[in-house]
Amino acid sequence: MTKTSIFSPVLIAGCIILMLGFSIRASFGVFQIPIATEFNWPRSEFSLAIAIQNLAWGIGQPIFGALAEKFGDRRAIIAGALFYAAGLVLSSFAVTPEQHQLLEILVGFGIAGTGFGVILAVVGRAASVENRSLALGIATAAGSAGQVFGAPLAEFLLRSMPWQSVFLLFAVLILSSLFALPFLRSPTVATRQELEETMGTVLLRAFRDPSYILIFLGFFSCGYQLAFLTAHFPAFVTEACGAIDPRGSLAALGITSTSALGAIAISLIGMANIGGSILAGWLGKRYSKKYLLAGIYLLRTLISAAFILVPMTPATVLLFSLSMGALWLATVPLTSGLVAHIYGLRYMGTLYGFVFLSHQIGSFLGVWLGGRMYDITGNYTLVWWIGIGVGAFSAIVHLPIRERPFAAQPA
Repeated sequence: MTKTSIFSPVLIAGCIILMLGFSIRASFGVFQIPIATEFNWPRSEFSLAIAIQNLAWGIGQPIFGALAEKFGDRRAIIAGALFYAAGLVLSSFAVTPEQHQLLEILVGFGIAGTGFGVILAVVGRAASVENRSLALGIATAAGSAGQVFGAPLAEFLLRSMPWQSVFLLFAVLILSSLFALPFLRSPTVATRQELEETMGTVLLRAFRDPSYILIFLGFFSCGYQLAFLTAHFPAFVTEACGAIDPRGSLAALGITSTSALGAIAISLIGMANIGGSILAGWLGKRYSKKYLLAGIYLLRTLISAAFILVPMTPATVLLFSLSMGALWLATVPLTSGLVAHIYGLRYMGTLYGFVFLSHQIGSFLGVWLGGRMYDITGNYTLVWWIGIGVGAFSAIVHLPIRERPFAAQPA
């Protein structure tokens, strides 16, 4: 396999790990109602557990990125899979909110070790310059492919077994991803200057660069919006959507309840984003990444505002899922590609990991506020409008970024 080939063994193996890991992560919203109902918890209790999971994922991302760059990518991924599986297994025995919330730290670290921060750095180093943006888009799309079947699989399994058993099955699923590791060999691609510089030097330079700070701030809304929707959209649809016609086309497809529609909505978001992520990667090779990112955040803002302003029906849920899905993870190949383009490949995993921490701070707030405000107001309206506001903020802050390699920028 030549260096210029897109579908290298590294890319395929990375896609498998991302697909399996994200299929589980995307399903947590489906467990929102069953777990809260079984223990008679307020909605905010399990929401806080998922929020802590997202925050732990963000904190763990630069840690696992640094571990991968110091001790090897595959060791970091193995550690991540073990954290992930341990968190799922132990959570299946949890009976109090505090136990769930504590154990989701393990799950969050597991997602960090098997997710974008580590895998995209491997894929980026293995790809040629002309193929890198597209390769990152394909790897990102693999995460969406997992989302396509993750939520519906969880909803299907919950019909025949308790949620505890589903958690145990998912632990086995994430460990099975390690069979792809033998193919995940990536060269270290860096300039002589990058090889001579320490991680601390590169990080300090990035932290002092206004463009890096703007990238960090801009990624916040992506995490807020995506985590809120993943955790709460199935429940939102279940409770707020208009009735499904038993003689209509949705019923003919097996969607006979709003709970099934909520799970399918998450699947459709993932399905639409397969194309959206690949398209974003392809466009990132040809056009300015910062302007593409600003455009994506602007479109998200307009779509979300339109959805909340009209009555929710099965048709608007499906239309929103497909349109938002096309933009869902389209920011990931562009943001990671922007980091690699400006600051180089040597410490891409760690640099992207710190940017991703902003994403996960947003995720924490999106999930936690969703549950908290629901318990206070009985609906998700205010949290939704906050997401619209931060999306508009992200569209603006990407515009001043200096999109040139750092060494080529004027002092």
